[in-house]
Amino acid sequence: MKLYETTFIARQDISPAQVEALTEGLVTILKENGGSTGKSEYCGLRNLAYPIRKNKRGHYVLMNVTASADALKELERRMRLNEDILRYLSVQVESHEEGPSALLKATKYGREDNERERRPRFEGERSKYMSDRPARPSAQDQSATDSQE
Repeated sequence: MKLYETTFIARQDISPAQVEALTEGLVTILKENGGSTGKSEYCGLRNLAYPIRKNKRGHYVLMNVTASADALKELERRMRLNEDILRYLSVQVESHEEGPSALLKATKYGREDNERERRPRFEGERSKYMSDRPARPSAQDQSATDSQE
């Protein structure tokens, strides 16, 4: 049996309870075909990058799946036939991640753990980032050097 991560996007107009029922139905299909699921995460209603079948938002669900190739094909066939599922993607992985997924960690404004350095917002902060560059002369300094020449 191989390990997979399966993510699907459900329509925006169904409720989170219906998404949970849909997920349970997919888990049941997987168990009937000899597979199993580790965790399934409901990642919330999110904006889509582009409209899919006139939907601008979608409910994201991630499932860690352990199944044979035939069981995964049957799961994907059922997802393709279901009208509530807009898109799905199954990826084979070497091991399932413990804890919350990266999709669940992401917030509305970017990553939750802000590891990137902050860029300067105004000239007063430029010394940290532009210390090796010479400063630009101000308008007064420019006019003073022009009058001397």
